[in-house]
Parts: sequence; structure tokens; C-alpha cells
Amino acid sequence: MHADPDPDEDRAVVAAQLGREPRAFRRVAVRCPFGRPAVTEQSPYDPDGEPFPTTYYLTCRHLVAAVSRLEAAGGVERWTAAVAAEPALAASLARADGEQRRIRRELAAGRTGRDGGASLELGVGGAAPRPAGGGSLKCLHAHTAFALACPGYELGERILADVGPLWPDRCCSG
Repeated sequence: MHADPDPDEDRAVVAAQLGREPRAFRRVAVRCPFGRPAVTEQSPYDPDGEPFPTTYYLTCRHLVAAVSRLEAAGGVERWTAAVAAEPALAASLARADGEQRRIRRELAAGRTGRDGGASLELGVGGAAPRPAGGGSLKCLHAHTAFALACPGYELGERILADVGPLWPDRCCSG
């Protein structure tokens, strides 16, 4: 029988993965095959009421490094162009942004923080509503974290497929 995860232990592992204490940490949303945190869920506001617009945060060192390499190789621009060129990807992104707003409002449970609730209307990774013609994607880390936490997000899943092996051969979080 598998023991229930210890929230304090999870927080300590996430702090080690990030090299700092996590802000607005709620829980581990996705674990790697080795049982370690891979994606965390954040509250829309930290304890001081400051907005934290990234609901799902990628913490697995292997995936963070792989997505960083993709971004450094022009991945944000390439995936922004793919969204502009493929109506199915644009629709996937629009649905994910809507789901992000729904989740943030639910997690806020009526709180509006120091921004009066403005950040509750942001999309994946804190993206402002996109104009009809598109707009640039933000951090690919946020899109991949959202795809892992909310399966069925086509754009995020395609970005993940572009990063190489999803998981390392052995645990990267000690």
C-alpha cells in the first residue's frame, strides 16, 4: 500500500528543486514516475495578497531544463507561429486560457488580492487575453505544466512532445 504524500515533505522537495521556497504553493498536481513532484499547483494569491498568475508550475529539473533548451532554440516564436497558422491549436489555447481562468477563480474562493481580482482573468502562464489576431505565447514551461496537470490540452501536449524524453532514466530530484 502506498502512503499518502506528506505536504511538508512535498514542499521541501519543491524548495530543493527550485533552489528557493515556493510562493503560493498549494499542492503537487503531477508526480514523475519516481514519485517526486513534477508540477505544482499555486494559489492565485500569495499569503500577502500578491498575485501569482501561474497556476501550474513545472518543478521537475529534467523537464525544466528540456523546456529551457526548447525556448533557447526559438521555441516560443515557433509555437506562437504554429498557433497563428493552425486553427486547432488556437482553439486549444483558447480553451486552456478559459479553463485557467475558471480554475483560478475557483481556487481564489472569492478572494481578490491586492490587484482587486484582475489577475484572475489571465490565461495560461499569466497571459493577458489575446487579441483576435493572436499575440505571442508566454513561457513554454507554463504551457507544458498546464498540459501535464490538465490532460487534453493539445498545444501543451505538442510542446511536450517537442522536448524529447518526458522523464529521465533516473530521478533528478534526489
